Amino acid sequence: MAESRKTMKWDIIEPVGDRVVIRKDENRRETKSGIVLPGNHEIPTLTGRVIAVSKQVENDEDVTLRQYDKVLFDPREAIPVEFEADNRLFVVPLERVLAIFRHSGAPAPTKADVEKD
Repeated sequence: MAESRKTMKWDIIEPVGDRVVIRKDENRRETKSGIVLPGNHEIPTLTGRVIAVSKQVENDEDVTLRQYDKVLFDPREAIPVEFEADNRLFVVPLERVLAIFRHSGAPAPTKADVEKD
């Protein structure tokens, strides 16, 4: 039985309490003006997409954060999760989500919108 646990692959992650799971955007190696940074210099990114929200957040009418929203977050209390090969997933307390990026008058994003990014 111990052997089967080692090889088990998880396919769903669901946060609990006032938390969300965010897939962090990749750090950029090029500035907006097109300057490519040398060596291993990168522009740190604190943005990402919400890929899962807890039931508590989902049921809270005062919280407008939903799955697939693009957000700005403070990574100081974000917990990295080794769930995918690229290790860009973080469990983030709701109070560390600082802003939601939205288009005025646009409908809520869908999974197809996220895949276009």
